[in-house]
Amino acid sequence: MTLESSIAGSWYPDTASGIRALAGEWERSPGQEITQPFQRPNVLILPHAGWTYSGETAWSAVRMVKGADFKRVVVLAPSHRAWIENRLVAPKADAVATPLGRVEIDRDWLDRLSLVAPVAKDDRIHRGEHAAQIEYPLLQHALGEGFKIVPLVMGGFGAGQMGMCVRALSRLIDAETLLVVSSDFTHYGTDFSYAPFGTDGGEDVREKVAALDAEALSLISKRDADGFAAFIKRTGATICGHVPIEMALRAFPAGSSVSLVRYATSGDQDRDFRRFVCYAAAAGRIAWPDETDAVLDADARAFLLRLARASLEGAVKSPRSRFAIPSQVPKSVLANMGAFVTLNDTVTGALRGCIGEILPMRPLVEAVAARAVDAALHDPRFPPVSERELSSLRVEVSALTPPKRVASWCEIVLGRDGMTLEKNGRFAVFLPQVAPEQGWDLPTTLSYLSQKAGLAPDAWRDGATFETFQAEVFHE
Repeated sequence: MTLESSIAGSWYPDTASGIRALAGEWERSPGQEITQPFQRPNVLILPHAGWTYSGETAWSAVRMVKGADFKRVVVLAPSHRAWIENRLVAPKADAVATPLGRVEIDRDWLDRLSLVAPVAKDDRIHRGEHAAQIEYPLLQHALGEGFKIVPLVMGGFGAGQMGMCVRALSRLIDAETLLVVSSDFTHYGTDFSYAPFGTDGGEDVREKVAALDAEALSLISKRDADGFAAFIKRTGATICGHVPIEMALRAFPAGSSVSLVRYATSGDQDRDFRRFVCYAAAAGRIAWPDETDAVLDADARAFLLRLARASLEGAVKSPRSRFAIPSQVPKSVLANMGAFVTLNDTVTGALRGCIGEILPMRPLVEAVAARAVDAALHDPRFPPVSERELSSLRVEVSALTPPKRVASWCEIVLGRDGMTLEKNGRFAVFLPQVAPEQGWDLPTTLSYLSQKAGLAPDAWRDGATFETFQAEVFHE
């Protein structure tokens, strides 16, 4: 099934010739002669208003990827009409269509994402949401016919679910992917419930709003996700795509950069600034991994959870028995990987045990079986799990990428990275999900990590060394 555009003919032209003609006008207009400050970008931030208002601004960034051979485009867009919480919503259809033709959904990539992040599929939401649709013909005109698309619409997120999505995107997006983040910037006026600089419509209002957006764009350019989230909370700035922007910033690896290409407002033509919307187009070059880390498929994940459950229950019921790993196992679990097994009490929600190994010293299947037993019986923080507790435990497995040394704690990305701290012979580790689940910012996380290592809360600030790793986390 193909999801036809519901905004062609209203938000943008309803014919292929009309689309190409308008893009040609933008191409020739003053201000489009830009110099790229980096290689061809693989991340774009684009406005999503009707093309009359924001099309030329969006094209100023999209034109920078003309002729690129991206295999797929992932679009992160906010929901304007449907209430969505703690999930990404993809189309159920096999393709989307505009007057320029049909673009297939990258179903394989989407299926892999669904294994490691909360994803729902709903064509109704995509049919009614302009923020993703408005970008499709721009991308088609620039990239031609050689790409597939993954549109993801979202609402609000709790820290834990945001962390899951960040980890998933950071592992699955690769050098063959163009990431597009759809967002308008400040919506100003009383009907947007945002008019901190008055409503007289003067030029000074535009200048103050532009300065506010410049602060947000500066935080984006520095990949400061915590600072951007704090900015939204502090100012109440009506940046409708602030959640997709924050998610992208948290997924970006160290060394990433995003630069402003063009900024405009809907009031620039008639110079009436009593009510207006701001539009920013930005582009960046992100150093995604050359190859995507392998993701355990559904069968492998289910196998490891059954294995962990069987090994810990066997050890609790018969402490002297030795658990035998099955002879037939999924091939992917034979790779050497670090692993943690976490046990949570489903009645109280409290941690009941968590032990693991960071280094890839043995096959994942062996690490999970052994650490499940250790989490149940040998976590020094808790008494051994009793047989009567087994039915109320939830088993969680974290399969780890190899740890890598980072130059500074500043390179740690909450929600994506697990982390180790070492100082004066003391050592501690947090899994990637710890900080999002607790709602901690990075300094708070590092303070608790220092204390876990038996150091002072501020010991992380000087003389400590850090390593980071990522985790594929799944539970019963």
